[in-house]
Parts: sequence; C-alpha cells; structure tokens
Amino acid sequence: MYFKTYCDSPAFWQTYLHDPASITMEGILLFNKHLLFLITIIVLFVGWLLAFTIYYFSEQNNKFQSNFVHAKELEIVWTSIPALILLLLSTPSFTLLYAMDEISEPELSLKVLGHQWFWSYEISEFNSCQKKDQSLKYVCYMMVLDGLPKNKQGYFRLLETNKRVILPTNTHLRLLVSAADVLHSWTIPSFGLKVDACPGRLNQLNLFIKRVGVFFGQCSEICGVNHGFMPIVIVSLPTLQFHHYVMTKLELGQD
Repeated sequence: MYFKTYCDSPAFWQTYLHDPASITMEGILLFNKHLLFLITIIVLFVGWLLAFTIYYFSEQNNKFQSNFVHAKELEIVWTSIPALILLLLSTPSFTLLYAMDEISEPELSLKVLGHQWFWSYEISEFNSCQKKDQSLKYVCYMMVLDGLPKNKQGYFRLLETNKRVILPTNTHLRLLVSAADVLHSWTIPSFGLKVDACPGRLNQLNLFIKRVGVFFGQCSEICGVNHGFMPIVIVSLPTLQFHHYVMTKLELGQD
C-alpha cells in the first residue's frame, strides 16, 4: 500500500515551504511557483543583457565612442515592461489576499490567547449531556527535553507541548486571536496562517483544514525573554472522530 508523506514539521537543511494543509496555503504555494518562474526568467534575461553589454561595449572589443546620450524609445520600453509585469502580478496577488481575509459561516470557533510564554485555547460551542455552556479548554506549555517520552522518536525539541489542540478536517473554522499581556503572533506554516495576537484587540480569520496530520508552529513576534519557547501544535482529525473525542471529553468532565 502506498502512503503519501508530508512535510508538516521542520526538516534538516530545509529550503522549501511546508506542504499545504489548507486552501490558503495551497493558494500561497501556487502563487509562489508562478512568481518564482517569472523571477527566474527576469534574472536570466537581465544577466544575459548585462554580460552582453559588458563584453561588446568594453574598450577592448569596441573602440568607437557612442554619440547618443539618451533614447526616448528605450526609456519607454524599460519603464512600461516592468509596469506591465507588476500589473500582471497584481491580479492573482490581490485575489489571494482578499480570499485570505474572507470569513465564511463558521461551524466551529477556536479562541486563541497568547500569554508570556504559553498559549491557551477554548472551543465553547458544544451543548451535550444536558449541560449548557460547556467548553473544551487547553493550556499549552512547551515540553522540556526531560519531559518527553524515553523513546523520543517522532518528537521535536522546542516544538512539543504538554497538550495538542484537536481540530476537525473539512470544517469551516473561525479563529479568534488575542493576547493577555504583550504582542504575540500565532503562526502555523502548513496552514499559511500568521496573525498577530494584540492585547485588547480581537483578530479573526478563517481556516479550512483539508487533511489529517500533526502541524507545528511558533510565536512569530518577539514577546520577551522566552519568545522562542512557546510552540504551537495542532492535530487534525476526521470530523466524525473529532466529535467523538469531544463528546468523550465533555462527558468525563475533562478539559
């Protein structure tokens, strides 16, 4: 049986982006590939033109002095072509930008609160077991090396937390992000998400996870001496399995 493996965590000597796990990240990667192709063509053309000019207009190869000081046609060409290229890039760029800001009708909301120096989460949209206002809460601290299992394979230093946040796949999620003390930034590379957590302000964004996996992130805004020690770990489960997990947790009265 063939199993596809994904890059959802950092790898040694990694020079590429993480594999996409959301619609947003798929759009970012597609735009990045098109942009990289265009930049490669521009770099090759400019490099060839520069080498051509240096070789054929050097004193050894061309001993005749040029009499012209400017050319209107040339000025128009090298001004209009970059403008047209930027105009060509603006359409997919703005389309992706506004698509990332679009908020659809959410089926579930995750509240994210940044602290010095850990993250807390809450999902408070469940009404089961004849109880009201139930919530699923996580307080996630980074696990030190001594706290990891003895068999440390599959665990990542400075990225593991004592609790992993569980979210469903193929579900429209709403993230409400804020901070309790100073400025933080909640970031998951595989989701293509990076949102500031500002004290006194509530930032909102949309998330649609397309596949099962374990996804890692870190605070991306310098927030103090332990800024590098407040990781993020998200586990995505199939929707049915997620709801079974939630009901089990709430019935047992566990957070």
